[in-house]
Amino acid sequence: MNRNAGSRAYLHYNGRKNYKKNELKPFQKEQWVIPAEKSAAFVCQMERVLDVYQREYDPMYPVVCKDESPKQIIDYKKFIGQDGKHYQDSEYIRKGVAELFIAFEPLAGYREMSVEDDHKAYTWVYFIARLMDTIYKNAKMVTWVMDNFSTHKPENFYAVFPAQTAKAYLDRMNFVYTPKHGSWLNMAEIEFSVITRQEFDRPFADKEDVKKVVLKWVNKRNQNKKGANWQFKTKDARVKLAKLYPTL
Repeated sequence: MNRNAGSRAYLHYNGRKNYKKNELKPFQKEQWVIPAEKSAAFVCQMERVLDVYQREYDPMYPVVCKDESPKQIIDYKKFIGQDGKHYQDSEYIRKGVAELFIAFEPLAGYREMSVEDDHKAYTWVYFIARLMDTIYKNAKMVTWVMDNFSTHKPENFYAVFPAQTAKAYLDRMNFVYTPKHGSWLNMAEIEFSVITRQEFDRPFADKEDVKKVVLKWVNKRNQNKKGANWQFKTKDARVKLAKLYPTL
């Protein structure tokens, strides 16, 4: 599959709160982001995700992590000082939110990021469909790892496309959802953590500014094939998160 980094950073204006992630030990989180008690549902979904992460790289059966995150657009008020010069006030004006959508293929060291106006179901569908029609056009089956939001449901394809088209997309996709309180299992969050530290440490006055930064960052990451080497496995989870497993 063609992964020309210079032409694959789709940025459309048709994007959830960032949680700082420990990239070396993502399972080490504050207590509130994992269940406070034993949960068969949590460990079941967690082990499904961890099994997917142990697959060997196969471009015909890629594993792609999908996530969304908002970036606040703000502009600071200006005033003229006694010296006649223009200064920036500490008070700012909210000018909306840029919704960032990312699809990260860790084993290929490849990612796509778009800037959207919202994170509604149809926006999610069009984002996924666009990648299935381009980057993953020749893939036999794409496994998507993402949070279990109401917008991330396969049936939403039927709400956007005719039944025949929707089924054609879904026949080539497998959705694996992270458990509730388990968003740290989504490797796409690592990418959001990186771009937040490297590029989003300043205010953005408009979406065009966000678009330019995202395009440059995505191209650089793709050219360097920055992937992720996930080391947390099921055997580790059963030891480090043993308190979450039901006692039989």
